[in-house]
Amino acid sequence: MTHEPSAPPSDPPTDQRTVLLRGGEVHSPADPFATALLVDRGSVAWVGSEGAADVHADGVDEVVDLQGALVAPAFVDAHVHATATGLALTGLDLSGAATLAEALDLVERHARARRGGVVLGHGWDETRWPERRPPTRAELDRATYGGVAYLSRVDVHSCVVTSALVAAAPEVRAADGWDEQGPLTRDAHHVARRVAQGSVGESQRRAAQRATRARAAELGIGAFHELAGPDISSPEDLAGLLALAREEPGPQVLGYWGELGGVERARELSALGAAGDLFADGALGSRTASLRADYADAEHAGHAYLSAAQVRDHVVACTRAGLQAGFHAIGDAALDVVLAGLREAAAEVGLPALRTARHRIEHAEMLDAAAVAALAELGAVASVQPVFDALWGGAEGMYAERLGAERALGLNPYADLAAAGVPLALGSDAPVTPLGPWEAVRAAAFHHVPAQRLSVRSAFTAHTRGGWRAAGRDDAGVLVPGAPATYAVWEAGELVVQAPDDRVAAWSTDPRSGTPGLPDLTPGTPAPRCLRTVVDGRVVHDVEGALT
Repeated sequence: MTHEPSAPPSDPPTDQRTVLLRGGEVHSPADPFATALLVDRGSVAWVGSEGAADVHADGVDEVVDLQGALVAPAFVDAHVHATATGLALTGLDLSGAATLAEALDLVERHARARRGGVVLGHGWDETRWPERRPPTRAELDRATYGGVAYLSRVDVHSCVVTSALVAAAPEVRAADGWDEQGPLTRDAHHVARRVAQGSVGESQRRAAQRATRARAAELGIGAFHELAGPDISSPEDLAGLLALAREEPGPQVLGYWGELGGVERARELSALGAAGDLFADGALGSRTASLRADYADAEHAGHAYLSAAQVRDHVVACTRAGLQAGFHAIGDAALDVVLAGLREAAAEVGLPALRTARHRIEHAEMLDAAAVAALAELGAVASVQPVFDALWGGAEGMYAERLGAERALGLNPYADLAAAGVPLALGSDAPVTPLGPWEAVRAAAFHHVPAQRLSVRSAFTAHTRGGWRAAGRDDAGVLVPGAPATYAVWEAGELVVQAPDDRVAAWSTDPRSGTPGLPDLTPGTPAPRCLRTVVDGRVVHDVEGALT
């Protein structure tokens, strides 16, 4: 049964035309050999073979020659921060800086271009620099000519700022997480972020949100989950994004408001839940994720922001209101708290009601077997970001530096979650990692730990249908008659079936297998190119001249 969302859709009305796509490959469980698709007024009307396409060609408004291209359900990114992503796309992005010196040079050039305006930047990662340290406040003061600057770390759980920003918000010095020279974390970071966000005007915010939606459409993303909250953005930011998505064609936006006890605010904002980045802890890179044992490179175990009782009360309130609850939880100690709170909530509202609500855990990285089993029992959705493992996993990556190799190699157990029946929804956490759905599927299929790899097909399903199911929609994310016509057309090359053990299955190109193929995502191969993205029958991205 479909769990109906409590909010109206954020996108414009569906296209009323009838379109026949033929001469390609259609990824559909309705027909594994399908080469044609009929769309009628925003819904899939028929899926079948080229031989039967002529029967459906009469009276259609448009016939599209796919020229061998792949038609597949559009991706759903289950964790996005649209305004911050757009600001990185259109402004100062430090993720590509190879050294601290290069990052400071980028800051200086941006400050000169801003001519005294506030400098907002994102993406620095000291673990990738030979200097192995973040910029100091003095260095930033020189690079910005004494101006106001806020630069978030790649995980967005710490920041570095200039003296001018501190002077503009002197209360930051009294907040937990203040450091006279180093990065700001916890409450001090939240204070600094609010100052930075206050400098973003309405026109700049809308431009950033448009940039994110346009980039998502270019990548075959038909919808994304906006994870808003009082420590991340603002009610006005979420309301503005949802309004923009109603007014202008583009990927659908599914909004969440992550505020403890925020049921009424979530309803006011037409959010699907008081869920998302409601912080139970921080992040591993900033050493603020809450652990059972100390970090390998620090004499503390991170920071916990919630108690089990707070989790319980929030989950009970959301369940009774018909909304999703959800929590950001990365460390094992934070997950212990969230799972304990969910169990206590189940004792109050009943396990069936709790499972029906599809409450969420964002990131869910540091899971042992007992935690995986608990997630399955409680019906919680794991909203995960496989590119985290690609960037920071393995025996020698940042996770190993923070945790030691043994604990690091236990992170992100995707195969264990899937085997236990835990619903998976894939996302990017943009701007933490860039929007890039095929890279997320690749990262899940080629996890650093071979035993935790998903098949490409399973990862693709988690990044398409899984994202809709995480938002309470069971009718979307699959191309079958009656489903929404939200799809992407890909220049993809030969289609194969890839197993989670590094192999392309021997029967992958044998049509007798009856298994729909997907692009080859072996590391080093280029990602497929998106030729067209369609949301409810409406074209929101099109490469000119690619499809006729």
